[in-house]
Amino acid sequence: MNILFLSTWYPFPPDNGSKLRALYLLRALEAQHDVTALAFCPRSDYETASPDAGDVPVIPVADDPFRHVGAPPWVRYLSPTPLAFRASPVMQNAVVSLSTRSWDAVVAVQMSVAQYALAVDARARIIDVDTALSYQMRERHMALQRPIARASAWVSWQKAFRYDRKMLGRFQAAAVVSQAEIAPLQAMVDQDRCRVALIPNGVDCTHNRPGLAQPRPDALVYNGSLTYSANYDAMQWFLAEVWPQVRAQRPDAALTITGSTAGVDLGGLALDRSVTLAGYVPDVRIPVAEASLAIAPIRQGGGTRLKILEAMALGTPVVATSKGAEGLDVADGEHLLLADEPQRFAARTLEMMGNAELRLRLAANARRLVEQHYDWRAIGRRFTSLVEDAVRQSARP
Repeated sequence: MNILFLSTWYPFPPDNGSKLRALYLLRALEAQHDVTALAFCPRSDYETASPDAGDVPVIPVADDPFRHVGAPPWVRYLSPTPLAFRASPVMQNAVVSLSTRSWDAVVAVQMSVAQYALAVDARARIIDVDTALSYQMRERHMALQRPIARASAWVSWQKAFRYDRKMLGRFQAAAVVSQAEIAPLQAMVDQDRCRVALIPNGVDCTHNRPGLAQPRPDALVYNGSLTYSANYDAMQWFLAEVWPQVRAQRPDAALTITGSTAGVDLGGLALDRSVTLAGYVPDVRIPVAEASLAIAPIRQGGGTRLKILEAMALGTPVVATSKGAEGLDVADGEHLLLADEPQRFAARTLEMMGNAELRLRLAANARRLVEQHYDWRAIGRRFTSLVEDAVRQSARP
């Protein structure tokens, strides 16, 4: 089949979860079909981007889909649609230039490129929603207590809901990463016309494998960039509420936080000499493999957590919140330890740090789980089947 693949993220280098997902889904399709891929590539990165930068060709489009999201609050409030979905003439022109070709399928990766999939004639349109903005905004609205903030979040939720529903009605299939998001999306669409399928996040179990480094005693890691609000919130909570309790019992404990800190308000974090901000790390596997355990104290956001899957594949045991492990088929005490309250999270972290047998057992169980259910090769085949099924269905009377 001839497939046009449109991505919100230019996948090289694959240094965040969205890029990794786009890359592995693209690889899976490219292995079976003739794929032409276009991806947003911010102008700051455009000069170094190349169609043959990685193992699959991707044409970079010199624009940033999120260029408007930093607008003043009143602009965001008055905009009838979320600013992350504001049309890009650059991407529109790039897609229109390919509209004369015959496409069996057009695949859109995330809602930011959904509108461009409508600009070409294709037998079937498939969207990898990942996590719907309407789902995230609803969660945010439900979590807020202050009336003004809650009302503002409600407006954002309604805007995202209307946009998601309008776009999804134009696609034959939609993929989400979490079981919790299936029902909300099914409620938006005619299920006879748009199939909503679970395609979870995954991990490359060959690239990420145990034994890449020797774990250091009392070393913790959080492999998530603080530029993402959910990661910042997680570390703000952990450092203020949990870390002092851990350090009181294990004064030699050390925490490494990987990822960019550009533009981050570090003054809002309770940092001290026990915390290392590693910044951008070319190979994040190494600091994760060097840690005795990985933490995932996530309290907001959606989807499934690639950082947990990567740690599990690398043989690093995990302590997480229930929200952090959302979307993963994991059992507390079998694959990882779960805790949601500060005192409980600290207790479970200390339990893991002080029990080598527990760390080994959880790490072995977790590695087995990701090999059986979360390897990108199997997930890529599921996504490819979803695309192929949508094309076959579209050919029926």
